[in-house]
Amino acid sequence: MVTRNNDPCPRMKSLPPEALEQVASYFQALSEPTRLRILNFLRDGERSAGELATLCGYTGANISRHMAMLTAHGLVAREARGTSVYFRIADQSVYDLCDLVCGNIARQFERVATERAAFVRSATQGPTAKAAARRKPRAGKPSAA
Repeated sequence: MVTRNNDPCPRMKSLPPEALEQVASYFQALSEPTRLRILNFLRDGERSAGELATLCGYTGANISRHMAMLTAHGLVAREARGTSVYFRIADQSVYDLCDLVCGNIARQFERVATERAAFVRSATQGPTAKAAARRKPRAGKPSAA
């Protein structure tokens, strides 16, 4: 997202250190793979804590700890119903942020794969590879060793 003056994040420039600490804390809430998995499970709609524990393969206590952090940062909303607790996404913009980051990582992987493919091509087609191919003995003829 680029603004008119080509500054991708004009708001961040004017934030005081205390606000930057909150921003860092928000990103810290997203820095744990289990919490990202939970957010992915919640894309399909609300889920109970028990469902999330089963889906993630963790104990209820472990999921509860992760959900407390996501709730504290306003990413998910919590609702108690009888003996169960249900969670849903409270801030849909978190998916825009995650999709932006995932797209960036995908582009990095594609660039690295392209560079590796070029390296492999040059290694198998370059002068060293051609010289090695000339030195290989032909089938049925003994090598001059």
